[in-house]
Amino acid sequence: MIGNGFLTTLIVFVIGYFIGSIPTAYILTRLKTGKDIRKLGGGNVGGLNTFKEVGLVPALIVALIDIAKGAAVAAIAYWPLHLDQPYVLIAVVAAVVGHSWMIWLKFSGGRGIGVIAGSLLIVMPVYGYPLQLGIIIAVVLLFFALTRNVALSMGIALLVLPFLFWLGGTHSGLLVIWYIVIALIVAGKFFPAALKALAKNKNLKDYIKGR
Repeated sequence: MIGNGFLTTLIVFVIGYFIGSIPTAYILTRLKTGKDIRKLGGGNVGGLNTFKEVGLVPALIVALIDIAKGAAVAAIAYWPLHLDQPYVLIAVVAAVVGHSWMIWLKFSGGRGIGVIAGSLLIVMPVYGYPLQLGIIIAVVLLFFALTRNVALSMGIALLVLPFLFWLGGTHSGLLVIWYIVIALIVAGKFFPAALKALAKNKNLKDYIKGR
């Protein structure tokens, strides 16, 4: 632990926030097109909007880097800093906040899905949930195969996640609370955009299929 609890919390939050705040989609879109991703499509600074407005390869790069941001934050807190579980989870929350409200982009940002996915690749195995991680990945792949909608598939996986934490053998209330916090952040970013997208589509089927 780094000093006292308050100082540790402050340090891991700052580290998590600034790593999460790296504006991957903004940078890649600027390099590729010279345009501002916030003024394209839905304005989301993330991989899905990059895919729709810029192309597959830039979107894949954005997705991989955003996933790496979440994994890096969790890994740094767990291994080099040797922090206890609550501080690792705080660092991840900070990364999601940083990605959702990036200081470099006047506090605009993405939805944090990639960052959460990356953090789960570290958090779930190190805290005894490797099987549950496999289930989450399977859920995402299954619903993506059915709907071709990445956001919807990830959203369904996030709904499954707290049950996997609770039923995983340790009944971890802390992990469930952590999930609720990050889920509320994602919901706050996702629902306004989802309602706008739903209004633009002719029907619910078109929205689910991402048309």
